[in-house]
Amino acid sequence: MTDSPEQQRHITVRRLRTVLARLPHWWPLPFCVLIGTASGLSYGALAADRYEATSYAMAVAEGETDPSAALGYAQSYGRLTTSDATLSYAQGAAGEPVRELRSHVRSETSPDSPMIAVTGTSEDRRKAADIANAVIEAVIVSSGHVADDTGVKLIKFTHAMTPDRPVSPSVPLGGAVGAATGGLLGGLVLLVRPRRAARPVAAQVPGPTAEGGVAQDDRELVR
Repeated sequence: MTDSPEQQRHITVRRLRTVLARLPHWWPLPFCVLIGTASGLSYGALAADRYEATSYAMAVAEGETDPSAALGYAQSYGRLTTSDATLSYAQGAAGEPVRELRSHVRSETSPDSPMIAVTGTSEDRRKAADIANAVIEAVIVSSGHVADDTGVKLIKFTHAMTPDRPVSPSVPLGGAVGAATGGLLGGLVLLVRPRRAARPVAAQVPGPTAEGGVAQDDRELVR
């Protein structure tokens, strides 16, 4: 008579629990490290190459404008690089619609210098440079429309060049990151999992020695 699917499932679960109970309590750590390393190596080997190119612009105060104002306007223009108005102006030169362009561009500013860095990312090395240059040109044009009112204008500092190497993680780096992540997860599992109850140890009480028994018998005879 064959077991029903429900009974087979219970048998399988019971066997799995038995196997896990026999493993040492620290088994999740090497298991997670192994899984993380395999995942990192796979990502490094199979992930598509990604290129980055960066162009720079600088805010410059004009006329009698306080030079320190250039730093504040650089921060403001840096936040405007990913706005719809800027990306709409840049989408023609970048060759991508606004929705796609927003995920392929980022900007950075420095609190110490009136510099704006615009980085374009793409699987095509030439398109990465085109994105960075198109967006920085759009920001420069936008700043020129209000330069008479603000007293600060943006000028292009460097042109984005076509990158030679991808920035995607290599296979060794992917494996190292995966192993570190797996080790971290394995350590967290060890911290949160319930500890196994210690097996009770029966205490052995020594019986009366032969001398004690003989002495007791002697006392009874004396009485």
